[in-house]
Amino acid sequence: MTRDDKEIVTAVRQALLGRIGQERYDLWFGAGVELRLVEQSLIVATADNFKLERIRRFRSDLLEAAREALSFEPTLEIVRDESLAPPAPQTPAVRTSRGRSKPHPQQDHDMPLFATADASTTLPHASAATPSHASPQGATAAAPAIRSDEPAPALAQPRLQRRQFATLDTFVVGDCNRMAHTAAGSVVTRPGSFSPLLIHGPSGCGKTHLLEGIWVQARRTGALKRVIYLSAEQFTTQFIEALRGSGLPNFRRKYRDVEMLLIDDVQFFAGKQSTLVELLHTLDTLVREGRQLVLAADRPPAELRSLGPEIVGRLSGGLTVGIEPADYATRLQILQNLAARQSLSIAPNCLSWLASQLDGDARQLAGALNRLQAASEAFGRAISTDFAQMALNDLLRTSRKAVRLNDIVEAVSEIFGVEADQLQTGGKSPAVSHPRMLAMFLARKYTRSALSEIGRYFGRRSHTTVLSANDKVEQWLAEGKQLPLAHGTCSVEDALRRVESHLRLA
Repeated sequence: MTRDDKEIVTAVRQALLGRIGQERYDLWFGAGVELRLVEQSLIVATADNFKLERIRRFRSDLLEAAREALSFEPTLEIVRDESLAPPAPQTPAVRTSRGRSKPHPQQDHDMPLFATADASTTLPHASAATPSHASPQGATAAAPAIRSDEPAPALAQPRLQRRQFATLDTFVVGDCNRMAHTAAGSVVTRPGSFSPLLIHGPSGCGKTHLLEGIWVQARRTGALKRVIYLSAEQFTTQFIEALRGSGLPNFRRKYRDVEMLLIDDVQFFAGKQSTLVELLHTLDTLVREGRQLVLAADRPPAELRSLGPEIVGRLSGGLTVGIEPADYATRLQILQNLAARQSLSIAPNCLSWLASQLDGDARQLAGALNRLQAASEAFGRAISTDFAQMALNDLLRTSRKAVRLNDIVEAVSEIFGVEADQLQTGGKSPAVSHPRMLAMFLARKYTRSALSEIGRYFGRRSHTTVLSANDKVEQWLAEGKQLPLAHGTCSVEDALRRVESHLRLA
């Protein structure tokens, strides 16, 4: 590039920095990213595929920055350039016994990196049978260099730790699951009082956590000697194996002599007639003898008709409790607990933002924190709200339902206590104009509507008015501005969170 071209590219970079902020600029347009001006084209190049995908999401910001720095709108090209890849590290040489150097042998990809150890394998310890490397003077010598013609010592593979069962103590209790948690504690302290207990709810709401917690608590107290927890699939598989191997009496003794039986995902039994008959007799035996049954399903008994009227009747005759998707307060507590467990340093306002963006699925919350931790380590960046927004962009986009302009208007009007049609007219009082600016900000963030379309929807305003409203809301967020709501006042950040929560639950 000529000197003039370099100055123009510098001006484009400065304009881009002003639009997206220092943190996002350093993350996605810093080292390893090159901007070039070639005739009427602005080329953004990088060798990093991950960065390439993220940079494409800044297309509109890049074009706006280019228009600001140039007297025309260039053609934008975002390309991969291998020449920008960092140099590969040099492979160290290994000294041979004859003093010559030779390249380090490459790992054979058909061989495991570590030897697999079974349950009887133990790590070796120093003993009398271990060759000593003491110096002649009796002092401990440094470890000798390994010669290339000697076999390398075998590396012991660390034993994989089995996942620990969840406990009732770590279950986050909220209005969405309080009754289910109370029932879980009751069947441990008073087994047989509510039998069968059926806990139902959508995936990720905590059913398995409660069943595991009941099992752990029952084992800890020692009041119940025979407690079995398994999934419906495991029950079915073992029953089929018992039929084929003539071991049905042993199977029945195993599951009908227990003091507490916990079965997860009972909807799996649907259509398996032989297993359902066996399950029915097992339920009847345990209930008749005052034993405790705890079952979990993804729907209430009325929607489990495929299990047959007899099973549904038995389930309805006990205690049935539902779990709703976690609300904001519960999601926030889950995120705080997960972050503390992972020793993850993350700002409280970032956790609040995450809780407002993600739905009530605890697995999704855990996955989001895992990705943030990995991205933070990969880029060497602290976890802030801007960083989380960039690292979780695709996850957040797929988890959100489609939002329409009228959805935003209805949510804003309800939160701020104004009529919906007032937001679409020319009212200029702060009580109307401020909520309208927030609505435009959210419309640009959550819908695919063009700026001109958003402007027309909010009272035939121009696209520059929409951009101005966006800039104004961002300024309010930075200043911590307070806005009046239908009842009381709150910060702009909190107001946005309330509207976003309303949009997800509508």
